[in-house]
Amino acid sequence: MLDKFEPGYFKLKYSLVEAVLSIFIAISGLVLIVLLIKYVTKKKPKKPILSGSAAHTWSGLYRFSKVEIENAINYGPERKNLGRGSAGNVYKGILPSGQVVAVKHINKSNTSDSFTREVEGLSRVRHPNLVCLFGCCVEGGEQYLVYEYCSSGNLAQHLLRNDPVLTWERRVKILRDCALALRYLHHYIDGCIVHRDIKLTNILLTENMEPKLSDFGLAKMLGMEESKVFTDVRGTIGYMDPEYMTNAKLTCASDVYSFGIVALQLLSGQKVFELDLDARDQLTRKAKDVSMNKRPPEDLEDPRLKGNVNKVDFESILQVAVLCVAKSSKGRPTIDVVFEEMDKAWKNTVAELKAQRGMSSSATPLSLSSGVLSV
Repeated sequence: MLDKFEPGYFKLKYSLVEAVLSIFIAISGLVLIVLLIKYVTKKKPKKPILSGSAAHTWSGLYRFSKVEIENAINYGPERKNLGRGSAGNVYKGILPSGQVVAVKHINKSNTSDSFTREVEGLSRVRHPNLVCLFGCCVEGGEQYLVYEYCSSGNLAQHLLRNDPVLTWERRVKILRDCALALRYLHHYIDGCIVHRDIKLTNILLTENMEPKLSDFGLAKMLGMEESKVFTDVRGTIGYMDPEYMTNAKLTCASDVYSFGIVALQLLSGQKVFELDLDARDQLTRKAKDVSMNKRPPEDLEDPRLKGNVNKVDFESILQVAVLCVAKSSKGRPTIDVVFEEMDKAWKNTVAELKAQRGMSSSATPLSLSSGVLSV
């Protein structure tokens, strides 16, 4: 047994411990560096199109891939362009299931948040007279919206046709249903939704000629406030609320004004592409004169109807439309009052159709205008 260690023993032991410790520190440092690199280069999750609570409002929509969109709109030898919305072109598409859809391709040059507005607006609302949004696509810098397809086009196309002429019964039904859709929007649970772009081309028609309001690219949520001032005054000349154009104060009454212009167009057959500010003013002046008995109703009535209108309902719709286009929002009726009057006119139309059918089936055949509705 050794009574003492060699002189170099402790030096050797200390050097060995020092070497092991250095290796451990080096390995630990290397592991930390690797973990840090992985953390820094780790892909961040994609941000939703909408932020905050709004992201949940579109979570139920189907997220189409760009390949699915391209396959849908390229179903034939060439793309079928259905028209142009406030933010881009709209194409007809066919899904693998065979369902026909309308696909809006948002312009890259579009600097507004119309895509977000449409996704946020249409994904939260459901009504028979509002166009349904099925899904969207955001990929490769491209944005698409996929809607239900309305095979009969828009109201402007039908109002311009001479064959067949849009019948009085159809016009009353369309006004009644559009007023119903607006009433739903203006009384939405979270507050009034203002469409901001009610016009003939934004009223689509299904195969059965049922109207659906479309294009929510300009829609605004007022919440529980009665009005808001916005810096971006947007809409279509001829349909825009003069008060909103002047002071940028948006209210539910702005939609009521636009509805009034649409109603006057359906009464008169006024062509949509002629409706600039001068044409609008001429139309509203003529309507006011007729409503005050300064001019005969025939001066306003669409001559293509050839007198096939209910004179009483024509007068009541005219009176409401004139109130709707008052220059001050304070003088306009609420959408509830508007719907009530349109609904009365529609009920009168239904009763009249039933009476005419009863008479024609008994003995004296009556010639009804083309495109008689099912009642």
